[in-house]
Order: sequence, then structure tokens, then C-alpha cells
Amino acid sequence: MSRDRDLRFRVVTAFQRRVVNPVTRRLPFQTLLETTGRTSGLPRRTPVGGRRVGQAFWLVSEYGDKSQYVRNIRADPKVRVRVGGRWHHGTAHLMPEDDPRARLKSLPRFNSGAVRAVGTNLLTIRIDLDG
Repeated sequence: MSRDRDLRFRVVTAFQRRVVNPVTRRLPFQTLLETTGRTSGLPRRTPVGGRRVGQAFWLVSEYGDKSQYVRNIRADPKVRVRVGGRWHHGTAHLMPEDDPRARLKSLPRFNSGAVRAVGTNLLTIRIDLDG
């Protein structure tokens, strides 16, 4: 990662962790992804954008393998997703073979615009929802 990209990543993620995420996690309509912390074992909730299609929920990570929730998924793919105010259990699958830019076109515009604007290492994630 270049020095400029690394600085951009640090600034954006610090802002998201300290300002955006604490506020948006509290919004009842916000979609949340809950992973298990790979070191702590504690639940970690991250606001995400994506779309439910049948029994799957699709999203695109803006920083791919550098995202903490992607690292948590690698350690334990069992997750929960809050969609429309309801929690759903599921299993997350990292999809490096999927075209994340094409996938973004099928996701809500607000989120996909933000991911496109700041994302440097896009990665598609599919969550197969239980029941």
C-alpha cells in the first residue's frame, strides 16, 4: 500500500471508528454486521450497507483484508446481521473471485457511493442466512 493510501486508510478508519460508527450503530434502521472479535471473543458491531437477496445478504468491504470485520470473519465466519430491525444468524463467505464494482451496482446507492469513494481494496462478502 502506498504511503498516501496508507494515510488515507488511517484517517478514514479513525473517523469511522470514533465518529460515524458510534452514531450509526444506534440508529434503528441501520444495517449492522456482528462478528466475534478474533482476539477478545467479544461481539463487534459494524454498520454496513448491503442488500438481502433471498436467503443471502451481500455487501462490499471498502478495505478488504484490512477491515477488522473481515479479519474477524476469517477467524470465525459465524455472524449476525441486523436488517430492517431484525437480527439474522448466518455464515459469512469472502468472495475474492466476485467483481466488487459490479456487485456495488446492485447494492443501495448511498452505501455503494461511499464505498467507491473511499475504498481501496474492495472485497465482496456473502452471508448465507440461517432459516
